[in-house]
Amino acid sequence: MTRIAVGILGTALIAIYAIGSGRLVATDTQWYRSLSKPAWQPPGIVVGLIWPYNFAMLIVATWVVANRLSSTHQLVWLISLTLSVSAALSWAWLFFTPHSLLASAVALVLATLFTLPLLVISFRASLALGIAFVPYQLWLALATSLAFGYSSQ
Repeated sequence: MTRIAVGILGTALIAIYAIGSGRLVATDTQWYRSLSKPAWQPPGIVVGLIWPYNFAMLIVATWVVANRLSSTHQLVWLISLTLSVSAALSWAWLFFTPHSLLASAVALVLATLFTLPLLVISFRASLALGIAFVPYQLWLALATSLAFGYSSQ
């Protein structure tokens, strides 16, 4: 697979992630508003700021990996990204559609775990990229803890 193909495929996966989560996440519903939020849930403005950063950083990271690292790293990147995006979108669907709180929390555990190889590969590509990737990993960990906070209610 060419470097350009890796970049395009990775960007397409991230676009699916952004569009899919935008369609699935429904924080304006009566059901969501009725939930008792965990005390550590950040305000909505933080959520509104972190997601554009996360999506942009994922796209930049995909292209850096495509241009700087080996085909093995690229393949691991695409597989891990696909698994993580699939798990994150599963969380959104499970949480907001059938309201399966525990199952959605497990999906976020998987999303967080599938993202660990992306973090490692980011640091292999460059120290700056690895550091830029840390907020996404921390966000997924926070989201996972929030998901379990909801499911324990």
